[in-house]
Amino acid sequence: MTLIKTKPLSPFKACKPLLLVIGLVAIINAMMSGVGHVSAEEVRVEVLRRGDGPAVTKNHKYRSMVTLYIEGESGEKTPSGWSTRKEDGAARDSPFVFQPGVNLIEGWTQGVLQMKEGDRSLLHVPSKLGYGSRPMGSKGGSFYIPANSNLLFDIEIMGKESQTS
Repeated sequence: MTLIKTKPLSPFKACKPLLLVIGLVAIINAMMSGVGHVSAEEVRVEVLRRGDGPAVTKNHKYRSMVTLYIEGESGEKTPSGWSTRKEDGAARDSPFVFQPGVNLIEGWTQGVLQMKEGDRSLLHVPSKLGYGSRPMGSKGGSFYIPANSNLLFDIEIMGKESQTS
């Protein structure tokens, strides 16, 4: 009688097929859940360039360069017709001055409060935190945002304009 000796499998090798299946399930779940998709409840900030200035607060006015897009369900962006950048259609570069929480949509305030001076970020704003069911501008005009549109702000915080009390 011949004995066949076998070497026991290492725990990792024994689990390799299971790990592969778990990884595939995680990837499929991420794709199905809309990673990169705008959540209906919160603003997502995608940092393009990190600045080295202090954090944005509600106590100051800030100079910014901004381009506004309408963000589609699959992440595509359509120009809204509003920009302060010459490269994006403005007559000239013209910084936009704002103060977080003052005469802004909620999504803008939530997004910029996660930024620092010098940052350039994309703010993915769900309709609920944007203009909601109100259309903005005039259909067929140079600026128009349909009702219930998700918004995408390409914003660069250039620095403080002034301090408010």
